[in-house]
Amino acid sequence: MKTHKKIMILTVGICLIQAMCYCQPVGRRENQQRSSQSLTERQKNKVKAILSEYQVSTLTAKDAKAIHRAFREARIPGGPQLNEVVRNAGFNPEILKKLDPPEHNQRAAQRQNERPQRRQNERNRDNRQQGHNQYSIEQAVSDNAQLHTIAFSGLAFLTGDFGASTFIPPGKVCDFFGFQYMRDIDVAQKGHNPMFLNRVAGNVMHVLNDNQKQIFLDLAEKQAPKLEELAMMRLPLIKAFHMQRDNQVPAGSRGLSKEAVIQYVGDLFEFDVELSLERAEAMAKVFHSLTPEQKAYFAKMKFGDFNTWPDIDERGKLKGIGRGKSKLYNVAYMTYASEFFSWTAGSIQADTYFCPERHGTYFGGFYMKDMPAMGKRDYDISTSVTGDSGRAFLNDVLTPQQRSVVLEIPNKQRKLLTQTIATRKAISQELRKLLVGKSPDREKISSLGRRYGQLDGEMSWYYAIAFAQVNQTITPTQRKSLIELRNLDGYESASYYIYSEPARRQAVLKDVTSFFCR
Repeated sequence: MKTHKKIMILTVGICLIQAMCYCQPVGRRENQQRSSQSLTERQKNKVKAILSEYQVSTLTAKDAKAIHRAFREARIPGGPQLNEVVRNAGFNPEILKKLDPPEHNQRAAQRQNERPQRRQNERNRDNRQQGHNQYSIEQAVSDNAQLHTIAFSGLAFLTGDFGASTFIPPGKVCDFFGFQYMRDIDVAQKGHNPMFLNRVAGNVMHVLNDNQKQIFLDLAEKQAPKLEELAMMRLPLIKAFHMQRDNQVPAGSRGLSKEAVIQYVGDLFEFDVELSLERAEAMAKVFHSLTPEQKAYFAKMKFGDFNTWPDIDERGKLKGIGRGKSKLYNVAYMTYASEFFSWTAGSIQADTYFCPERHGTYFGGFYMKDMPAMGKRDYDISTSVTGDSGRAFLNDVLTPQQRSVVLEIPNKQRKLLTQTIATRKAISQELRKLLVGKSPDREKISSLGRRYGQLDGEMSWYYAIAFAQVNQTITPTQRKSLIELRNLDGYESASYYIYSEPARRQAVLKDVTSFFCR
């Protein structure tokens, strides 16, 4: 009998323990269960879609709160895997938490906001500095940055013509000298204003002596026709992309050949690094000839701070020097002067960096973005136009099925971008040997340049195929919306461009059928 009572007591005790375990608040139990779950592919895509609505550079507390609310409504489990997906999309989960603290931290956050004004000013200064340092290679290749840049290119390609697609700023070739990074992190936020290049180049031209300037002038004389040749090499490829877009592939062809595109762009970039090496050799020669006074002058000019550069513009003198020369002669000389400072004052990190739109430059995105600034001395190109227009293209105009075609691209190119970073760094490391009196490996640079182009070619092929697929299903109503989103009424492109300069003669293109599968 005693044994029977003991069993009954033990049974009741177990039941009470079980009841206590299962009677905890439902929300808490569900949160615990969700936090221990891994994310499915559908949930990962949902996270990316939610984040695609926001810009890292302009993120506010209100945005962070909306993001967290969207995660909860979509029943996305928290934890390390969610943080990883957020980081891959170009966002920092810790910053999101600071902007929108969990409920149990709200009181602590409120106390923190009530601290003396001096501490608040320190936080504001830190936040501003963090905003200026938002640009990094990790951000550039994040799914979020890449997706919106690709979408922006898609919008430009579907609404533009061949001429617009050939437009590209001269600084987007031979770009291993840190200038793009210096522009993007500029604390004065003048990096995307024409004044930026004019001022830095003006200071360099002001300080260098005649012999040093002559090194750059001789190189400009040598490279101007080569730079034009490099620009002309882009035209057949762009023509082939437009033929694929318009469903005008050669009879009997299955469409654009990935292998042909990869091989061709490999040739193009191999030529690019050849010119880059010549540029590096000239700039290193000038660098090693600087006097102590010249070095002291440049030391006062801070890398990435337009406000520390004296207001000097030497373009008037350049007109006399370049009289009778080609437009590219003057452009090359100004480029050498500006990149001389960014390279010698910069770092391997700056040289390796590239902006999200550095690759796949054959679709007219630069025309759509930069054309309103052409011919204007003081015009700030919006840093948000790419992201804003890209999001509108994806979310406001495309159907879910059309959108899915573009959304697949970041997954396809992710490994290629990782290899691109490694290749750019290796090229930059070889070129930087010249600054310390060593000789770079020319064969290695050539091989790396070819590989760099092959990576760019494969990514560009993915873009061209996806954009063409979307173009075949665009309705007249959608096309009208795309033209409105393009926002370039009154602008008419040239037949083609040599970088950003309208061509003065008719282009003679090679046979483009070699780009198509037989």
